[in-house]
Amino acid sequence: MIWVEYRVVPTILLPAALLALGDVPPVSVGEPLLVPFALAGAVEAESYGPAVARVVQSLVEYTRWPSPRSPVRLCVAGGAAYAGRVDGLRLADGRTIERRNLPAAAASTGGCDAVYIGQLPLPAQRQLTTALRGRGVLTIAEADPACRSQAMFCLSFAARAVSFRLNIDAVARSGLRVDPRVLRLSTGQP
Repeated sequence: MIWVEYRVVPTILLPAALLALGDVPPVSVGEPLLVPFALAGAVEAESYGPAVARVVQSLVEYTRWPSPRSPVRLCVAGGAAYAGRVDGLRLADGRTIERRNLPAAAASTGGCDAVYIGQLPLPAQRQLTTALRGRGVLTIAEADPACRSQAMFCLSFAARAVSFRLNIDAVARSGLRVDPRVLRLSTGQP
């Protein structure tokens, strides 16, 4: 498995990171440029909800499905500590994110464009990501910082930041396209 770690960073660091990339394509006025990953201030341990909502919104924003999704149906599997603010988020193109709760069975994921995997045991997480492989569903794991679940994106929480790892193998098998600008912000990318 190949994974890449990303961090939600204070706004002051994002322009410097993009400048260091050197080959960032020009961006038109009004076009989003990964700014949703940035937080206006420090993230407190008790208030990850808004930061997670921004990360989820950004991941959806920079993912392309084989056919447009409107609204984007984000299904939540298991108890999710930080997914409370994802319903009704508006994307730059006017689409919204519609949250649904999934029953425990992995076979009941029809109608989901993205699945936010909450507090599930690792075997249940793997069963869910295996069932979704190749079906064009974005997967985000809340409680798997090591990304052992095979989700496309795995959140990680620290005292002052929300991080996530990208499982490149899972993205390649998903049938979805993730904007390469997300990949360029990685630390430790080979």
